[in-house]
Amino acid sequence: MQQHEIVVIGAGPAGAVASTLLKRKGHNVLMLERQQFPRFSIGESLLAHCLEFVEEAGMMEAVHAAGFQVKNGAAFACGDLYTDFDFRDKFTPGPGTTFQVERAKFDQVLANEAERQGVEVRYRQEVVAARFDGTQPELDVRDAQGNEYTVQSHFVLDASGYGRVLARLCDLEKPSSLPPRKAIFTHIEDRIIDPGFDREKILITVHPQQRGIWYWLIPFSGGRCSIGVVGSETLFGDQSGDLMQTLRTLIDAAPNLKRLLPNAIWDTPANTIGGYSANVKSLYGPGYALLGNAAEFLDPVFSSGVTIALRSSKLAADAVHRQLGGETVNWQADFTDPLMIGVETFRAYVHGWYDGVFQDVVFYENAQPDVRRMISSILAGYAWDTSNPFVADPQRRLRVLGELCKPTALTV
Repeated sequence: MQQHEIVVIGAGPAGAVASTLLKRKGHNVLMLERQQFPRFSIGESLLAHCLEFVEEAGMMEAVHAAGFQVKNGAAFACGDLYTDFDFRDKFTPGPGTTFQVERAKFDQVLANEAERQGVEVRYRQEVVAARFDGTQPELDVRDAQGNEYTVQSHFVLDASGYGRVLARLCDLEKPSSLPPRKAIFTHIEDRIIDPGFDREKILITVHPQQRGIWYWLIPFSGGRCSIGVVGSETLFGDQSGDLMQTLRTLIDAAPNLKRLLPNAIWDTPANTIGGYSANVKSLYGPGYALLGNAAEFLDPVFSSGVTIALRSSKLAADAVHRQLGGETVNWQADFTDPLMIGVETFRAYVHGWYDGVFQDVVFYENAQPDVRRMISSILAGYAWDTSNPFVADPQRRLRVLGELCKPTALTV
């Protein structure tokens, strides 16, 4: 039996930031990671808001020193249509630039910073059982050699991402409200020479005939990029053949991507992930809380995953600190409710993207500048700013705006 004040499961961005925030408040923190870093992870395009939490954790100097590609916005394309949003021109105060990162390197930087600041980090440690029915939480852990040990703590934060450790072990999973979708992706040496291409923005492209299929192109520093396509499994059709060939065939169906990538070197095998949208019955329980993707993952279209994860890390770290200091914490009011403001905002825009309403808004040519700044704030990650009308009432206002931006309305 080992004793630690706080145990964090997972050393990705949510785990590293939560651990460090708690360590900076004077707590003893153990972070357990199932894999060995560096390791590949999807989700390379960060939003501007998430850097506020990186800054609070004292990690910004290391992130800047890593030389990641600066990102200042998001561009959208569909056939001959093109538009972009500059995160520096937005409604909500806060950083207007961020980074596009190779997650293996980015996650390692944050985990190293957590360790440098005093968090104990153990790699290749798998949590195989969890008990929260005693006086203190207990985790059974298996190390790289197959030896098992038990860790007892005052509180557990699950930041295990797609591993969803406590959701699995404690029967917390429930179906997502979003239909299942699939992504095929790879990293390439892009060799883009088009002078009109902006490497400081993620490029999101809509399939010219099927609006439910979309592509990401995320430039990295050093001339490489992440590229992928997302759609329902039925839209993809039979994928019994070569994944890379399927990916390249779908990319060739998007004229703008075909034009950008004639010289690309496809040097990394394609991969796929499906059924990634997930949810849980509760974000917290006696002695634990779930962070980021370990609780709920929506969809990759607006790159919201890391931002939601880091927002949850900040909220949970504050609540744990208060609770261990003797205060009474209402986890629903102090953690779940404020976190879900942003989650529900992003959810409304994800639904709006796939039913076409938000696509109409994005490509509308006569948008008022003030409205564009409000939308830009959400795309930059400021989905918790309820002074923004499109956050305060996201579903209704998006529907009203979508009606005004319908393509048919342009010809009336």
